[in-house]
Amino acid sequence: MKEEHRIVSLVQAARQDMRKADELIRAYLPFIRSEAAKFLARICTDQDDEYSIAMIAFYEAINNYNKERGSFLNYAAMLIRSRLIDYQRKEARHQGHLSLDEPSGEEDDRSLMDSIADHRDLIGEASNLEATEQEIRELGEVMKGFGVSFTDVSANAPRQDRTMEACGKAIRYAAAHKEILDELLRTKKLPLARLALGSGVERKTLERHRKYILVMLLILTNGYEIIRGHLYHVLRKKGGGSA
Repeated sequence: MKEEHRIVSLVQAARQDMRKADELIRAYLPFIRSEAAKFLARICTDQDDEYSIAMIAFYEAINNYNKERGSFLNYAAMLIRSRLIDYQRKEARHQGHLSLDEPSGEEDDRSLMDSIADHRDLIGEASNLEATEQEIRELGEVMKGFGVSFTDVSANAPRQDRTMEACGKAIRYAAAHKEILDELLRTKKLPLARLALGSGVERKTLERHRKYILVMLLILTNGYEIIRGHLYHVLRKKGGGSA
C-alpha cells in the first residue's frame, strides 16, 4: 500500500513536470519492456515497434490515471496491452493487403512516427522543454478530431526510402497548395484524387499511407515548431527532402 501511494505521488508529480515524467518513464523502462515482452511472448528489444508503442501507452497512462482506476501499474499494464492489440490488428489488416500493394524489397525496422514519438528524442532529449509536452498533447487532441492516433500513424508510416520519398513529395505539394489544406481541414479527409493528380504520386501509395500523410500535414501546418523541427531533420536523413 505504501509503495502504491509512492507511485501515485510520482505520477501526479510527473503530470505537472516534464522532467519528472521522463524520470518516471526511465525508472519503469524494465516494466514497460516486460509488458511488451509478455504480449510478444518473446524478448522485446529497442528496435521493436511494440517497445515504442508500450512507452507511449505508459506516458498516456501517466496523463490519464486517477485513483478510481485502481493500481497505477495495473492500469498502465492494461493500457499497454490495449494499445498493442490495436497495433496488432492494424498490422494484420495491413499484411492482408501486402501482396497487392506493398513494393518489394527490404524494410527498415523503424518508422518515422517511432522517431516522432520516441521518448529519447522528444521527451528524453527535450525534457527541459515543457512546450514539447504541450505540443504532443495538442497534436493528439487535433488528431482525435480526424479519427487517427499515434498508434495508427506508427502502423501506417512508410518503411522504405522510396516510399518515404514519394510521401514526402505529396506532403510538400499539399503544404504548398492552400486549397488542398482547406479541403482537408473542412472535410477532415485527405483529398486523395487531387493530391495524386497534383503531386504525381500514385494514388495507391497515398491510400496506403493516408493516415501518415494526413498527420504530417497537420504537424507541418499547425504551428508545432518543436515537432516540425524534429521532422525536418528526420526527413532529410531519410531522403524525404525539406518539409
